[in-house]
Amino acid sequence: MARYTPLELADTLKEGLLSFPVTPFDADRAVDETAYRTHLAWQASFPVAGLFAAGGTGEGFSLTPAETASVTRAAVEEVGDRVPVLASAAGSTAQAVQNARDAEAAGAEGLLLLPPYLTECDQEGLAAHVAAVCAATRLGVIVYNRANAVYSAETVARLARRHPNFIGFKDAIGDIEQLTRVYTRNGDRLFYLGGLPTAEVYALPLLQLGMSTYSSAMYNFVPEFALAFYRDVRTQDRAAVTEKLERFVLPYLEIRNRVKGYGVSIIKGGLRAVGRDVGPVRTPLQDLTERDIADLSALIDAAGVRPGSGAAQRDVRSATQPA
Repeated sequence: MARYTPLELADTLKEGLLSFPVTPFDADRAVDETAYRTHLAWQASFPVAGLFAAGGTGEGFSLTPAETASVTRAAVEEVGDRVPVLASAAGSTAQAVQNARDAEAAGAEGLLLLPPYLTECDQEGLAAHVAAVCAATRLGVIVYNRANAVYSAETVARLARRHPNFIGFKDAIGDIEQLTRVYTRNGDRLFYLGGLPTAEVYALPLLQLGMSTYSSAMYNFVPEFALAFYRDVRTQDRAAVTEKLERFVLPYLEIRNRVKGYGVSIIKGGLRAVGRDVGPVRTPLQDLTERDIADLSALIDAAGVRPGSGAAQRDVRSATQPA
């Protein structure tokens, strides 16, 4: 049974940092539930507002429906009493509906609806896809605006009117005109979160467009830094944001951009670099090379963001003190 109504969930998520835990795999690339639970417990030990199981950083695209349900259930069992756990729905409409039902049965608090599996689709098809998922569950549903699923302000407004459990809009396009139209048309009826990779780069300007939060992949391996960065964004401390971009985020992007698909792989690489190895990625992604791992580890140390270090602990203390 969910602890939050959809609107209560929206109110909780919009006021804190969000993250998508990786899904650990063993040497045979099977889901390693023990490692997953250990990772989740660590993630939930910091003041994060919500964790999304089997999302993009969690390689949800590589999981079978049964694995998605199992990963979601494990997350709820491990940390659902401490932090809201949301699940993911993807693929065809029928598969997304099944994901939604499985998520509700597992005890998840909400759902991120990823783009449907189609080469292209228009607004009526997108609206029908979202409507089918909203009708299949009592959970709060967040749509993911990216790839072939680009929702017009009118489509978002229509779905918001018809489905009370439609609560959020996540964006990975970064079209300022579209975001302005969506927010102007829908206002506080929804909450808005940034989903561009790496979200920290865009967080401060998107705050002005109504996006009070974002999903931080790097929270997986540098949680203190990620929380401090989020606080700087919310207090609109441009100098502090710029300093953190220069010190860690932008050099980190230089490693991430070496290979296509490293946006996910570098998170598992980061966990390995900080001594919390969660295994390899699944194909078609590829793991960081040894050189990439060494460069990332050196950057983590040079930037003072290694978890548990004095600098990292100062970051998290500053992130939790009243503004």
